[in-house]
Amino acid sequence: MSPRSASMVENLPDWLKRPIARASELSTVQQIIKQRQIHTICEEGRCPNRGECYAQKTATFLLMGPTCTRSCGFCQVDKGHAPMPLDPEEPQKIAESVSLLGLRYVVLTSVTRDDLPDQGASWFARTINQIHQRSPGAQVEVLTPDFWGGRDGGDPHDLQRDRIATVVNALPACYNHNIETVRQLQGPVRRGAKYERSLRVLQVVKTLNPLLPTKSGLMLGFGETEAEVLETLADLRAVNCDRLTIGQYMRPSLEHLPVQRYWTPAEFDRLGAVARTMGFTHVRSAPLVRSSYHAGEADEMLMTQS
Repeated sequence: MSPRSASMVENLPDWLKRPIARASELSTVQQIIKQRQIHTICEEGRCPNRGECYAQKTATFLLMGPTCTRSCGFCQVDKGHAPMPLDPEEPQKIAESVSLLGLRYVVLTSVTRDDLPDQGASWFARTINQIHQRSPGAQVEVLTPDFWGGRDGGDPHDLQRDRIATVVNALPACYNHNIETVRQLQGPVRRGAKYERSLRVLQVVKTLNPLLPTKSGLMLGFGETEAEVLETLADLRAVNCDRLTIGQYMRPSLEHLPVQRYWTPAEFDRLGAVARTMGFTHVRSAPLVRSSYHAGEADEMLMTQS
């Protein structure tokens, strides 16, 4: 039986089991979020690291509501019905939260909003600007959708470039867009997304600002081979992607794609070592790594070395 047709792996390996976080470690961030009716991908995506991050008073904010207009096979975020209207006070609320938590490094991501004229690019820029105004010392990393398509009939390549430029011009500290899986599995895993389209996001960022670090992430466990993973890493380096995260896919529910394989910690270590030899400047590769896990470490290292 091929890896792609294997049945779901039922037993969770010991290395993926984490202790339940204490309520005191969760309460501060959760209270601030709930009081302002904003969202984090930590909660919406049920991230396994949220207890650790909350204990450090960090969070990845989810812009433009909790409902996505696409239906990727791996993602826990709400989908399948019309998204909420934008909250005009959301950028300000997030900036207030950043200030209250005393964050030095902030990660902003979003659901995909194919229903919006610019797919939310200006919303990213507005939120970055609000954070910079209220917390001048804070750095902001963005994890954006692919900004593809639209309803105004323009050339999709030009529209995508313009939207990326809107975010780049707001001066984020790092621009992240996840490739998520290997070329051969894009269809079932990333419904509505395309491999080459995602590579182009990272490439466009570098053409707009060669000095802006770019980042991407992979999940393992959908049935990919090691050769396919290495091919993907080479494709990311070909568009000058600087930073990389690799983690294990964990099935959120029976409605999501089954796990075909749990990669071992040693295999993640080996892939991370290979990625560093390929030229990635900052690599996090381990089963529980997610896109924004310890995201600020790379910039802290650069500031220490400068």
